[in-house]
Amino acid sequence: MFTKSNKHNDTPPAPEPAKVQPSVDAIRGAASKPAARAASIICADMKINGSVTSEGALQIDGTVDGDVAATDITIGASGHITGEVKAEVVKVKGRIKGSIRARKVELETGAHVKGDIVHSSLQIQSNAVFEGQVKHSEDPLKDAAPRAAASDARPSTSSPSSATPNATSGFGISPTAS
Repeated sequence: MFTKSNKHNDTPPAPEPAKVQPSVDAIRGAASKPAARAASIICADMKINGSVTSEGALQIDGTVDGDVAATDITIGASGHITGEVKAEVVKVKGRIKGSIRARKVELETGAHVKGDIVHSSLQIQSNAVFEGQVKHSEDPLKDAAPRAAASDARPSTSSPSSATPNATSGFGISPTAS
């Protein structure tokens, strides 16, 4: 490319082969494939009331009062979700009050999760807070929604007088009169 020309050589340099065709093919190939997308971001000063759905990655640093579904969800340290979170991968640094359904769940240091988790892979780092039930599933995104633990386990009674004072629930806890 940067060579000293030889004045004694009378033959002109051979032309380089045309490189137009491979680059045109590359452009056509790239145009036919979906572009790599950057994560959609819900900033710390944003609050959303309602469900959020994305076909790509989602970074939540603000507040969402509703269900969230995406391919990859990261809840930042200032992020807060009240509702179900459903994705292939969920990384939590902030707070979730609701269930999580994902193939891979990571609760990082500082995370606070109050709700059930259905997963294929679960990682909980030190100083992450989790209150709820965990269920392993080969395909957590196709299973039915998790049920509440205590409210569904107790049999319903038609009147307070039909329950006996010594009856216990399935968890060995005596029911309280209200």
